Amino acid sequence: MEEDQVVADNAYDNDIDNESFFQDIDLLQNHGINVADIKKLKAAGICTVKGIQMTTRKRLCSIKGITEAKVDKIKEASGKLLAAGFLTALDYSFKRKQVFRISTGSSELDKLVGGGIESMAITEVFGEFRTGKTQLSHTLCVTTQLPGANGYSGGKVVFVDTENTFRPDRLKEIADRFNLDHSAMLDNVLYARAYTSEHQMELIDAVAAKFHEESGVFKLLIVDSIMALFRVDFSGRGELADRQQKLAQMLSRLQKVSEEYNVAVFVTNQMTADPGATMSFQADPKKPIGGHILAHASTTRISLRKGRGEVRIAKIYDSPDMPESEATFAITAGGVSDAKE
Repeated sequence: MEEDQVVADNAYDNDIDNESFFQDIDLLQNHGINVADIKKLKAAGICTVKGIQMTTRKRLCSIKGITEAKVDKIKEASGKLLAAGFLTALDYSFKRKQVFRISTGSSELDKLVGGGIESMAITEVFGEFRTGKTQLSHTLCVTTQLPGANGYSGGKVVFVDTENTFRPDRLKEIADRFNLDHSAMLDNVLYARAYTSEHQMELIDAVAAKFHEESGVFKLLIVDSIMALFRVDFSGRGELADRQQKLAQMLSRLQKVSEEYNVAVFVTNQMTADPGATMSFQADPKKPIGGHILAHASTTRISLRKGRGEVRIAKIYDSPDMPESEATFAITAGGVSDAKE
């Protein structure tokens, strides 16, 4: 009996830990919202109380069976469950202690990005073809599963592939470097292939539901690459405004998912040649696609370029807390690692 009590207490402690991170949408039942409406919200990918705060009234009204009167009631109920909007910087610094960092496989690259790929943020890498974007994504699939610095326990990965470049065999080679069991490692990576930009958005909604279902298990969401399908689905200047708006909605969703469930989001991006750059004597006529929308949405941007042989050079392009500097890494049989001098 005493053992049962201890187990129950431990379970309760764990509940408190998870609870402190996000509040389940089912709590709205205590505030007069009926179960059918909560089910409709869950079907639309809104699974937490914070998720309601992150969704506009307009979007809530567009959910089938949710009227304006219900939206007001839901918003009011979620307002009661969530504390007021302002925190002191001190309180926020305690909250930031929940942020973890995932190693990239190269200690030089980790140093460049302040210890690894940060959770609750979008990290974007861009570069031309064969600069190591997909190799970095594959390496992260494995390193995320390893326990790391500052009590990071390791976790599962979701990989959304838009370019058909995901290769499980490549993951096995990287797993050999870290002495991991192949099938156990592959079992921890959830893979989805997106075919259109709309499908990509639906998958991100499905991912949010998965994160909610298995809370605290998933640590990383990779989208390789974020812009490929938008490039195909929208063509010419006539559709540019529409494309950028859809892109903004998707990036906003990614940012919210990362904050809502404390996961790291890692996206890769392509480059374009800028024909006007030769007129203005820019050093590098190539630039990442996605325009200002993508530039502002990414928390940290890293540019990759090719060095000699297997060496690649990463440079911080934009970051809220890292200085602009460079690091070299190598692409080896075991994924991304330090370049040999």
